[in-house]
Amino acid sequence: MASDSSSQPPEDLAALVDAAVEKRCGAAFASLEQTLADLKASVTELKAACPEDRCTIVAFSGDMDRLFAALTIASGAVAMGMESSMFFTFWGLSALKVKTTYAGKSVGQKMAAMMLPGGPNSVPTSRMNMAGMGPVFFKMLMKQKNVQSLPEMMEMVQELGVRLVACEMSMGVMGISREELLPGIDYGGVATYLGDASRSKVTLFI
Repeated sequence: MASDSSSQPPEDLAALVDAAVEKRCGAAFASLEQTLADLKASVTELKAACPEDRCTIVAFSGDMDRLFAALTIASGAVAMGMESSMFFTFWGLSALKVKTTYAGKSVGQKMAAMMLPGGPNSVPTSRMNMAGMGPVFFKMLMKQKNVQSLPEMMEMVQELGVRLVACEMSMGVMGISREELLPGIDYGGVATYLGDASRSKVTLFI
């Protein structure tokens, strides 16, 4: 039986249909590719805007109990897999001290050195200091409960890799030299702190 050639579309019509389909599909694919590219760019921007898994603490206080809390949080953050940094400023610098020197200091700086604690083992408590008896009392209680002392906590956070930063401006005001502080720490100013804090999920001022 002969085929009906009249039911077959002309070759030029078939080519036109193919071209139209290809054009429409090509435009759709191009639009889809652009949408995917825009989504990838948005995800990249969101990732850049999201804070990192970091904890940044300003240690402003020079009190034993507050410093202990700051160190406990910093070490806990590391234990949870977070990066941790501590920015020590003004009274908090006492936690970093290992000795006190007077050579080369002005009269005012020498007076400040005499009044400031010589290190984490001699800082006062924020409450119940009782002319220096409070820290002795709490150290006894901590020892009975097998709780680490402040100097031991300082050593531990260094071993854990917590970044310890001494505020250089505060050091200059209080006449504290680098030779008086723990070895292996960093030094910086407000830009150093803000650089860490701006990328952190957790920021604290203690």
